[in-house]
Amino acid sequence: MKSGLILEGGGMRGVYTAGVLQKFMEEGLFADYVIGVSAGACNAVSYLSRQSGRNRTVMIDYVTHPDYISMKNLLKKRELFGMKLIFDDIPNRLVPFDYGGFGAASEEFVVGTTDCMTGEAIYYRKPLPPEDLLTVVKASSSLPFMSRPVDYDGRLLMDGSLADPLPIKQALADGVTKPIIIMTREKSYRKRHTPLIRLAPTFARQYPGLARALEERQRIYNESLKQIEALEAQDAAIVVRPRNLHRLRGIERDQERLAALYVQGYRDAELVVPRVKRFIREQNALSLERSL
Repeated sequence: MKSGLILEGGGMRGVYTAGVLQKFMEEGLFADYVIGVSAGACNAVSYLSRQSGRNRTVMIDYVTHPDYISMKNLLKKRELFGMKLIFDDIPNRLVPFDYGGFGAASEEFVVGTTDCMTGEAIYYRKPLPPEDLLTVVKASSSLPFMSRPVDYDGRLLMDGSLADPLPIKQALADGVTKPIIIMTREKSYRKRHTPLIRLAPTFARQYPGLARALEERQRIYNESLKQIEALEAQDAAIVVRPRNLHRLRGIERDQERLAALYVQGYRDAELVVPRVKRFIREQNALSLERSL
């Protein structure tokens, strides 16, 4: 029996997850297992390194930096998000990431990525060498048409939200029996098909697997959502989701909107903390009973 956090991506909507995890951290709530894709993976590493407030600083305080989100960089470097700033300058110099604290954490950690050539979900697990950890998280956060693929482990990797956007199946396959899912979309949301890949035939020829993943993501997302909602209805999972995103975009730069969503996540976590504690206690009690 083990508890697990499943963290959805969603670009700057991930500030909601940052708010939830901040409250969990303050309450000493750490699941046995954490799996994240894209912004979910970014949030997870600071949560597991126990760096209180770091996600807020990185996602809100730095969002107005000229290289954080830049149309100029997209045109010149094919990078909407400043990947060097986010995955090198910030963690290694500006807002140092505690690699030692992350490595010392006992929790399992899984990052989902997408193989550009095959379209399959590729998962990387702790332990990872310090020099590789943020490379894998960067790969999981690299958006098609807005970033370059990351060459790692003999593969070209991109956004983990494409092949497995809500990795509940992987978490269950890894033995999670008490899933706690933090989402970045409202309850009513369903993904619609957007045939962007048909407008970019050269991209499809260059990265055939990624093209297939883009075509399939609506079906995979909605099927995973259906499974999560079924578990939630059976009280077999806890789902934390925003009530109102106030039209906040995945590339939002408005600090007030971002801060409001962060606070909403923190307040929602305050409400759910007692239930999460009972949920995990029930798991521990059952595990002890089975061991006797």
